[in-house]
Formats: sequence, structure tokens, C-alpha cells
Amino acid sequence: METLHTEQRLKNLLLLVGQQGASDLHLVVGRYPTLRIDGKLHPIAQEKILTPADTKALSDVLLTEEKKQELIGMGQTDFSYNFEDRVRFRTNVFLQKGYVSVTMRFIMDRLRNLEELSIPSSLYGFTNYSQGLVLITGPVGHGKSTTLAAIIDYINHNLEKHIITIEDPIEFVYNQDRCIINQREIGRDAKNFPDALRAVFREDANVVLLGELRDLETISTAMTAAETGHLIFATLHTNDSAQTIDRIIDVFPAHQQNQIRSQLSSVLLGVISQRLLPRVGGGRIPAIEIMFKNQAVENLIRENKIHQLDSVIETGLKEGMMSLDRSLADLVRRGLISVNDAFIYAKNREYLQMLMSKE
Repeated sequence: METLHTEQRLKNLLLLVGQQGASDLHLVVGRYPTLRIDGKLHPIAQEKILTPADTKALSDVLLTEEKKQELIGMGQTDFSYNFEDRVRFRTNVFLQKGYVSVTMRFIMDRLRNLEELSIPSSLYGFTNYSQGLVLITGPVGHGKSTTLAAIIDYINHNLEKHIITIEDPIEFVYNQDRCIINQREIGRDAKNFPDALRAVFREDANVVLLGELRDLETISTAMTAAETGHLIFATLHTNDSAQTIDRIIDVFPAHQQNQIRSQLSSVLLGVISQRLLPRVGGGRIPAIEIMFKNQAVENLIRENKIHQLDSVIETGLKEGMMSLDRSLADLVRRGLISVNDAFIYAKNREYLQMLMSKE
């Protein structure tokens, strides 16, 4: 009876996520169940404050026996949760101060295209390449996976390719159209990212979606795959193009870094960095930095002059490049975001001020 009550309570909370347009649900001892809506936390005050027994019972509904053992052994576990076979949640259950906490990220049941996401459709241009590396970056929770899914789904409907996704856990589920799509989940379908990525060489893949570039081995294998006839799309938790390139190179030992600069300058096709800002009138809208690799970008990477990338992006407007500050200024001009929010996310506030006053 108690289990049925807990299942119903979880169901009500997950229904509330959909009804309120929330992106996340947090279940933490000593707090009301809490929704994240448009980037802000909203406690569900009509619920009761969660006890240790509550979060343990709610997590027991979510966890398989295998995942319970992983939680005990590792202190956390990641997985996708299918709610009534209608919507999915990327879920993390973890221990804090000896108690169980749960975070559930709502995954849209319908893949949206770049136009619907208010992201320039020029990003579809990356799909014209047969090999290379495309990186989508930005802080956690700022829409990287959603943008990536839109590009992969575009390939699915417009090209004949074999796509392999390697994720932890699987987020968006694709309905195969013109492409063959194999989706592999770490822990269930593959042991780890490097092993799954190495297997791609034997699986006749054209396009690979890599959930995250996490370590030297994964980054090194991804760059080799991008050199050998694979189009690789991956995410990184970095703030802009320059920081992304520095992060990749810094992962390697000092004696390898010159070689890695040369390899990266050759395989990198572009870097997209995005932030989700509160939209005037409700919801969120992305500001986006876009760097397409050209001769100047290639030379700067190879010659270790990464600090000059921002000026190349700023002058590459005709080639479709976009600086974050120019994107923010454009959103302010169109009345889509507030000036205050633009300043919060600006890279160079004085330059943003100048761009806004020119418009």
C-alpha cells in the first residue's frame, strides 16, 4: 500500500513538471519538492517537506536492483526514466550527508529543429562534411544536447548515413528515417566512452554523437575518428571557442601538445557555445557564439595564438560567425531579452554596451 502511495506521489510530481513547463525536478531531504522553471527554482509548497524516508522511497520506485547496487557502491547513478511510456527523464540519484537525493531532467518528447530553438540554421552546414569534429559547448543546463539533437535529426531526415550515438544516459530517442541510427548507452550497451568510440571504427559509422568529451582517452580517440572518415559531434562544458580549444590541448602531456595543436587545427570544423537567457514574456532563448574553422582559425590553433580567436570570430560575420556579445546585443535590440540579463552573460561588457548603442 505504501509503495502504491509513493508511486502515485512520484506520478503527480512528474505530471506537475509537464504542466508547469519545468526543466528539472529536485527531491532533497529537508526541502519541498522543487521545480526548475526558466532557470529558476520553485518549491512546490502544497507538497510536504521531504524526509529521508520520502526520498529513499521515491528513489526505490525509480531504481532497478542493478542501479540500487550502483548507488550503494558508487554514491550516485545515472539513467533514463520512461514515465508511462510517454515522456523521458534523464535522472541522477545520489547520496549527500548519507541521505538520498534525486534530480530529474525532463527530455522533450518531440525533437525540435534549429528554427524552433531560435538557433541559426547555418549550423546545418556542418552536416555537409564527411569527416571532422564539431563541438557544442556551454554550461550545464543551457541546451547543448537539444541543439545537438536538432542537427542529428536533420541528418536523419535529409541524408543517408549510419549514425551512432554514445551517451550516458541516452537522452533523445530518434525515429529512424533515411538514416540507420544505433544508440548506445554507457553501462548498458558499452562499458565506457573510449571503448564504445573505438568500436565505431568497426561499425561502419558515418556520423557519431558523443555525449561528452570527458578525458584524454576519449578526446584522443575522437580526434583520430574525425581524421579517418567520421563526422563527430560532441559536447564540452566550456564557455567559448578559445577556452574549448585550450581545454582540449591542456588535457594532453606537454610533450604532445604541439602535435595535438596540429591535429586539432586540421580536424576541427567549428565550435558552438550557447547560453539560455530568460525571454521577455516567459520562457528562455539562446544567445550563441559560432566559430566556423577557416584558414585564419586553423593557423591560430596551430601557432598557439588562441587568444586571437575572438577577433577572428568578430570579423567573420560574413562567413556566418557570431560572437556571444553580438548575439546578446541582437537579442536586446529585438526586445527578446533585458539589458540586465545581457550584461550578466556578456564576455566584454564595454563592447556589448558599444554594440547596443550602435544598433
